[in-house]
Amino acid sequence: MSVHLKHVGPADTVQEQRDRWQRKRNRAARELVETEQRYCEKLELVTMYFVEILKAKGTLRQDIRESIFSSIKSIHSVNQTLLAYLEEGKFGLGFETFCPHLHFYITFVDNIETAFKVLQVQVKKNKAFARFKKIQEARPEFRGLKLEELLNLPLQRIHQYKHFLRDLTENTSLDNPEFQQLTGAVKAISEVSQRIQDNARSHENHLQMHRVQKLLKGRKTKVLAPGRWYIREGWLRAVPINGEDAKPKMFFLFSDILLMTKPCHPLHPTNSDKFECQALYHLKECAVDKVFGHTKSQGGLISLTFERGKLLLMSSDQEDINDWYRSLSSAIGQLKSRSTVVHKRDDLSRKPLRSNEEETIPNKDGHPYRRKRNMVEREEKVQTVNPNSQPFLPGSHSTASKRMKLADTPKESPEEPQHTGSTCVIL
Repeated sequence: MSVHLKHVGPADTVQEQRDRWQRKRNRAARELVETEQRYCEKLELVTMYFVEILKAKGTLRQDIRESIFSSIKSIHSVNQTLLAYLEEGKFGLGFETFCPHLHFYITFVDNIETAFKVLQVQVKKNKAFARFKKIQEARPEFRGLKLEELLNLPLQRIHQYKHFLRDLTENTSLDNPEFQQLTGAVKAISEVSQRIQDNARSHENHLQMHRVQKLLKGRKTKVLAPGRWYIREGWLRAVPINGEDAKPKMFFLFSDILLMTKPCHPLHPTNSDKFECQALYHLKECAVDKVFGHTKSQGGLISLTFERGKLLLMSSDQEDINDWYRSLSSAIGQLKSRSTVVHKRDDLSRKPLRSNEEETIPNKDGHPYRRKRNMVEREEKVQTVNPNSQPFLPGSHSTASKRMKLADTPKESPEEPQHTGSTCVIL
C-alpha cells in the first residue's frame, strides 16, 4: 500500500485564505441584504399605517405628528434606494450613495427623546390617538410590536450597519474598487453610532439626576447642573474625628461633588422616603487614600482630605469599599486632568506684561533712553513691603511664589535713602 503526500505550497495557502475571506464576505453580504429587506418592510408599515393615516384623519396636529415620527419617511425613502443597490450586489456604491443622507438619521437620533415624551403625553391625554394606536399595533403585519419599539428601529439598524460593514471591509481585498467605498462608509456610520450611544448615556444620566433630586428633602441642594454626571450611590459609615460611633450615611457620588445624606424620619408625613443632605463636598481639591483594606480582610477605610477638613468612610464589605475607592479616584483624577489642561492653555494664551506708558530719562552722556514706569513702580513696592507682614491668605496658589520673592528681596538700611529716578510716591 503506497501513500502519496500532497505538497502544499505557498500559493495554495494564499488561495485558501482568499477563499475563506470570500466565504465570510458572501455570508455577511447575504445577511445584510436579508435584514435590509425586513427593515424596509417595517419602515413601510410605519409610514403607511401610522404617518399617512394620521395625516389623512387629522387625529394629531402636524407639529405633534412631526415631533413623534420626525424624519422616518425620509429614512424609508433613502433605505429603499440602498436596498436596490444591495440586491444588485453593489455594496460599495450603495453605501457611498447612502452616507450623504445620514443627516436624516442624525435628525431622528437627536429627536428620539422628544418623540417618546410627546408620544407618552398623547397616549394619556388624546383618547382618539390612544385608541388608534392600539388598533394599528394589533395588526398582524406588526407581529406584536408596539409603536415605541418601531420607533427604535432606525437606531438599531445603524448599529447593525456598523458590524456588517466591518465584516465586509475586513474580507475585501485592498485592490478591490469597493474597499475604499466601504472604508469611508464604516467611518461615517460609526460616527452616527457613537452619537446614538452618547445621546443614550446623556439621557440615562439625566434620568438618574432627576431621581436623586426627588430623593432629597427640600430644594436647597441642587443636583442638576450642566456637565455633571451621576456615578454611584450607597451606604457607608462616616467615622467622626471626635471618637463617636460611626453612623451609616447615604452617599451620592457625582463627577464633581459628593453628597452625604441621612434618611428622614420614617414617620414623617411627606418625607419618610427621602434623604436630608448633611454635607456637600467638592472633589476638585480632594485627595483620596485607602487607610486599610488592601488585603482580603473584611471591610476597609478610605480617607478624603479637603482644604477645610477630612472625611473618613468605612464599610464592612471589602468589595464595596474597593469600588468606592476606585470610583472616587477616577472622578478626582479626571477633574484634576481637566484643570491641568486649562492651566496650560491659560499659560500659553497669557500675554507678556507690558506698560503702555513709558518715561524718558537721560543717561550719563545726556542722550535720552526709555524705561518702563510700571517696572520701576513694582520694584519700589516690593522694596517697601514690610517683611514681617503676611498679606496673602493661606491656601492660595500663588502664596509660595510671592513669599519667596519677598524673602529674596534684599533688606534696606533705614539710614540710606533710596533714589529711583521716578516721581511715583508709595503711600
